[in-house]
Amino acid sequence: MVDIIMHGCNGRMGQMITGLVADDPDVRIVAGIDVAGGQKNDYPVFTSVNDCDVKADVVIDFGAASAVDRLLDWCVSNRIPCVECTTGLSGEQTEHLKECSEKVAVLKSANMSVGVNVLMKLLRESAGVFADAGFDVEIVEKHHRMKLDAPSGTALALADSINEAMDNEYDYVYDRSQVRQKRGSKELGISAVRGGTIVGDHDVIFAGQDEVVTFSHRAYSRAVFGKGAIQAAKFLKGKPAGLYTMQEVIG
Repeated sequence: MVDIIMHGCNGRMGQMITGLVADDPDVRIVAGIDVAGGQKNDYPVFTSVNDCDVKADVVIDFGAASAVDRLLDWCVSNRIPCVECTTGLSGEQTEHLKECSEKVAVLKSANMSVGVNVLMKLLRESAGVFADAGFDVEIVEKHHRMKLDAPSGTALALADSINEAMDNEYDYVYDRSQVRQKRGSKELGISAVRGGTIVGDHDVIFAGQDEVVTFSHRAYSRAVFGKGAIQAAKFLKGKPAGLYTMQEVIG
């Protein structure tokens, strides 16, 4: 059994994970942290992490970015590993996360979906084959109209998976509207689409002479991110200090 503290328990993802955990016999939520009320939970909820005195094996964080530093410090003080799912961290917060991971296990990934992380692994393994054959690389990502950042963190992580496998020889191109010239062989184009309620679509396109190969991932529900976070929590229980990613979870 893995005992979880859900940070951001009354938010959309927190409530989704609460429901998913209820159907999983190997995990349980023993406490929640959230400044917002309005939800009825089957576990105690604290408005501040510093007020939480419940023992647990791991914390899952889907809270606000402004609360990340305080949560990580609490995890270090209480020696509780953290699955950090909150996005939009500043450079300073990312450095703080790395410092905390030297004292307690922390897992951070651009995307918690198991499928996306398998896709990253496949891209690293196949990038060299397509590059040697002269294929161009383009990434198109689509998200709902409310998403603030573009391109998505997942699109950048997919691009990085390819680029790292190719000794970082690609340059990322986000906009060609102001340039009238042929595409360079070492360009990696990244395009963003925003509209409606699209949860998250990512296409990685390898375009060669007379053929195109496309790797695609579609998220039809935010549940895929919650399921990945729960799987990460199971993995992180009992792990020594260090900075982990979903790549270690999927093996």
